[in-house]
Amino acid sequence: MIPGEHFEHYRRYRALAQLLDAAVRVPGTRVGVGLDFLLGLLPGIGDLTSGAIGAYGLYVARRLGVSRSVWLRMAGNLVLDSVVGSVPVLGDLFDLGFRANLRNLALLDRWLEAPTATRRASLGLVVGVGLGLFALVGLAAWAVVALAGWLSGLAT
Repeated sequence: MIPGEHFEHYRRYRALAQLLDAAVRVPGTRVGVGLDFLLGLLPGIGDLTSGAIGAYGLYVARRLGVSRSVWLRMAGNLVLDSVVGSVPVLGDLFDLGFRANLRNLALLDRWLEAPTATRRASLGLVVGVGLGLFALVGLAAWAVVALAGWLSGLAT
C-alpha cells in the first residue's frame, strides 16, 4: 500500500521506468527499446544522463521508506547500468537486456508487497557484492605487490 502523499511520485516513476527501458517495441520482436538505450548511443554523456534521470527512482524509494539494503541494491543497478552501458557497442547491448529502471521498479514493487523478505534478499546481495569487491581489491593489491617484487628482482 502506497501512502497517498507518495502515490503520485510512484506513478511518475512507473511511467519514467517504462519510458527509459521499454517505451517502444521493436517490430517483429518482443524487445522494447527505451530512452536509456537511445541516450546510451551518445558517447560519454548518454549513460551518465540516463543514470541521472533514473535516480528519480532512488528518490521515490527513499520517500516510500525502503530499507537501506533495498535502496543500495537499486543504486547498484543504476551504477552498473551506467558503467557497463558506457562501454561502446557491448554496453549498448547490455542496456537492451539489463533494464535497470524496470528492474528497480520490480524491486520496489516486491518491497511494497513483502518488505521483510525483500530487505533480507537485498541485504544478502549487497553484502555478497561488497565482499566480492573487497576480495577483488585485495587480489589487485596482492598482484601489484607481487609484480613490484618480481620487477625489483629483475633490476638486480
